[in-house]
Amino acid sequence: MSRTPASDVEITADTVRRLLREQHPDLAHEPVTVLANGWDNVIARVGDDLLARLPRREQAAKLVLAEQAWLPQLAPRLPLAVPVPVRTGVPTSFYPYSWSLTPWLPGRPVVSGDGTSAEIDPGGTALALGAFLGALHHPAPPHAPTHRTRGVPLLDRRELDDHNASLLSDTGHLIEALEAGRSAKPWPHEPVWLHGDLHPANVLVREGRIGAVIDFGDVTAGDPATDLAVAWMLVPAPARDVFWDQYARAVPFLDETRVIRARAWAAAFALVFLANSADNPQMAAIGRATSGALRSE
Repeated sequence: MSRTPASDVEITADTVRRLLREQHPDLAHEPVTVLANGWDNVIARVGDDLLARLPRREQAAKLVLAEQAWLPQLAPRLPLAVPVPVRTGVPTSFYPYSWSLTPWLPGRPVVSGDGTSAEIDPGGTALALGAFLGALHHPAPPHAPTHRTRGVPLLDRRELDDHNASLLSDTGHLIEALEAGRSAKPWPHEPVWLHGDLHPANVLVREGRIGAVIDFGDVTAGDPATDLAVAWMLVPAPARDVFWDQYARAVPFLDETRVIRARAWAAAFALVFLANSADNPQMAAIGRATSGALRSE
């Protein structure tokens, strides 16, 4: 298995404080606590009400810019809270990327950094995610961002998925799901808005209920099956029909192969998480749970 990519720049609480002093001096007195050093970003709490989101490697720098550009436009129609940037920052002599300040959203990830899972209400989860994706999955404008590996036909990412599978054992059920998706009819409609990275670490829950969806760095346009993989990543099996029914009420189009492609995307995400989690309990836990959900069907 692979490890989390190395950081291109060291980011500490002092880095955040220095950025605040230079670019948002009215916040310079607020306490700063680094909460997470993730795949793409360092997340730090600023005072009681804000989070700083700072790219930790060059490849991720454009993701913060995508959130800054598109979340303010998407958020008003979404039924769950999302981290719309309230302030932005620019590169400096000591930190090379743009960065954001977003509201502090209460709750914890469904799967936390140590790999532990929160209790969730199955029916409420299915309804909330179905309504959220139904509101999000509407046609995107021609100038919407695109992504090399999200929202694309599954055949376009065959090399990546096969590579991830080659690093693992006991993946027959995942390969089977992928092959079914590759053989299915591609998405027949115009591209729709996608979250692009919708999994249990990017969904916040409070007292068993979903309250927010975070990390829109991979926001893109394409096949909604990418996001619909969440049906196996997060929605308990007995509530999956509720999820699909809720989603179908909101979208202006449905196609008969969406479930086949969504299941294939769930397999692709399981392979990504399992193959790149040597030092990441959170990703490993999500990968195992998604693989298990697909195997049990």
